[in-house]
Amino acid sequence: MLKNIKTYFLISFFSIILSNSLFAETVVLKFHSFPPMPANSNAKFVKPWGDKIEKDSGGKIKVEIYPAMQLGGAPPQLVDQVRDGVVDLIWTVAGYTPGRFPRLEVFDLPFMAASSLATSQAAQEFVETVGAEDLKDYKILAVHVHAPGKIHTKDKLIKSVDDLNGLKMRGPTRVISKMLEGLGATPVGMPVPKVAPSLSKGVIDGMVVPWEIMPSFKLHELTKSHTEVSGDRGLYTTPFLFLMNKAKYESLSDDLKKVIDENSGMALAKLAGELWDGFEGPARKLAVDAGGEFHELSGDALKEMKDAGDKLISQWIKDANSNGLDGDILVNTARKLISKYEN
Repeated sequence: MLKNIKTYFLISFFSIILSNSLFAETVVLKFHSFPPMPANSNAKFVKPWGDKIEKDSGGKIKVEIYPAMQLGGAPPQLVDQVRDGVVDLIWTVAGYTPGRFPRLEVFDLPFMAASSLATSQAAQEFVETVGAEDLKDYKILAVHVHAPGKIHTKDKLIKSVDDLNGLKMRGPTRVISKMLEGLGATPVGMPVPKVAPSLSKGVIDGMVVPWEIMPSFKLHELTKSHTEVSGDRGLYTTPFLFLMNKAKYESLSDDLKKVIDENSGMALAKLAGELWDGFEGPARKLAVDAGGEFHELSGDALKEMKDAGDKLISQWIKDANSNGLDGDILVNTARKLISKYEN
């Protein structure tokens, strides 16, 4: 009897030790972002990535997703949250923190972007080379962009630069807000979660966003006029950052670092580019089904808009030079990289 009791306690003791050991080996990564869970960035990019990380690590890594700023703060604070270790992973818009990533800002410039696939790969190579200083405080999982953005307004169809005159237009980043100002609009900077209530309350008359993000915030129901741009370069895009806390990454065992490394970098940026290009068609169809009116800028109207864009690029180069950067090199490098991956 006594022997059986001893055996029972020994088995229980070692079971607890083994259980605790297995539990201790599980690394939980907290992911934080601003879009709601159904948004493409969460549901079709980050969640599948987390599932693959868990599978490839044999369950040793788990990713907990906290969408819609559930862990507190505002979207512009995400880059600080992950840098400081408040969270382990984030996905955000680089331009939500003006001036923080001055080299990468080149991808915000007007009429630079090709497809998301080409431009995302260009942006990833950019931050691994000439733009590396911008993200030295982070473990880069991927940098990518959305498909070229379009102009959307509540009721005024934009067919020329003059049509933007006086309209209050949401701009996602500093550069894009300057672009809108150069086109005669009154720019209003705000993260995308604030766009729907701002449209409803009349704070803004419209916005520039890609089709992809509109369904997540029902923007296709709040805007009825949509202007697209013809040609091989879009009106604008903006870089997204998928980042990991550097200390958290360094704390991982070599085998788990390998799992992260094999699921990040150029291959992940390329996947993101393919996804974001693919998101455009279904989202645009929702605007069609909602009874929207459409126009494609071309000819003189497009040239006038591009001329305004060229002025902004020249000014951006001057500003970059005054801040100790080589603006010409940054612009030329970004253009060459986009062409490289486009071809």
